[in-house]
Amino acid sequence: MILLIDVGNTALKAVLYHQQQLSALSQAQLNQLDWSKVTALVYSAVRQSPALTDLLAKANTHQVSCVCASVTSTIAGIKCAYPIVKNLGIDRWLAVLAAVSLYPNENVVVVDSGTATTIDLLSKDKQHLGGWILPGLDLMVDAVTARTEKVFTDLSTPYASELGTNTPQALKNGCLMSTLGAVEFAKTKFNDKSRILFTGGNGQLLKKEYSSGDFNQQLLFIGLLFWYENQSI
Repeated sequence: MILLIDVGNTALKAVLYHQQQLSALSQAQLNQLDWSKVTALVYSAVRQSPALTDLLAKANTHQVSCVCASVTSTIAGIKCAYPIVKNLGIDRWLAVLAAVSLYPNENVVVVDSGTATTIDLLSKDKQHLGGWILPGLDLMVDAVTARTEKVFTDLSTPYASELGTNTPQALKNGCLMSTLGAVEFAKTKFNDKSRILFTGGNGQLLKKEYSSGDFNQQLLFIGLLFWYENQSI
C-alpha cells in the first residue's frame, strides 16, 4: 500500500492506494493505520504542517520510504510552462499531471477551487501553458466585506449564477461570475475545444455551470501517484 498525503492551504488529507484503488482516510483511520502494510509515503505540501511531521516520524520508525513530490521542467513528456519551475505550486503541477493521466491527448482547463482558485491550461501535446491564481470564492467575499462599509454577506445565501436582488446575493453571485468568467476566457485559448476539469472545495459548485465539465475530488492524489510512478521518466 502507498500512503498519499496532500497538505493544502487549510487541511491535511490522506489517501491509501491499494489494488489499483484510491481510498480516502479519515483522521481516525489515519491514526489507526497499520504501518507494516505501507510500502511508501508520498506527499506534497504547500505549507509546513506539524501533522505531516508526525506522520513522517512514524513512517521513519517503521522504515517506510518517504518521498516529497516536486515540480520539474519535464516528467513523462509533460513540459512545465514556468522557466523557474520551483516557483510553480506543487498543487497546480499535480493537478496538471492528473489531467494528463485522466485525459491524454486532450486540451484541458484545470480548475482547482479552494482557498485560492487556480486555473491551468494543458495542451493535447502535453505542454503546460501556464495559468492564473485568483482569490477563492470565500476569500473574495471576505476581501470585499473587509474593505467596504456597507457591503455585507450572510451564511444562508448560496452562490448562484443569477443577478442579485439583495446585497449578499449581489456580492456572492458577483464573485462566482468573476471566477466563471476566467474559466470561460481560458476556454478561448483552445478555441473552446477543451475539457474542463474541476477539483477543490468549491469545484462542484463551479462544475454545476458546465454540463460537459468533469469534477474529481481526488485529482491531486491522482497527480501525486502519477508523479511517483513517473518521477524517473
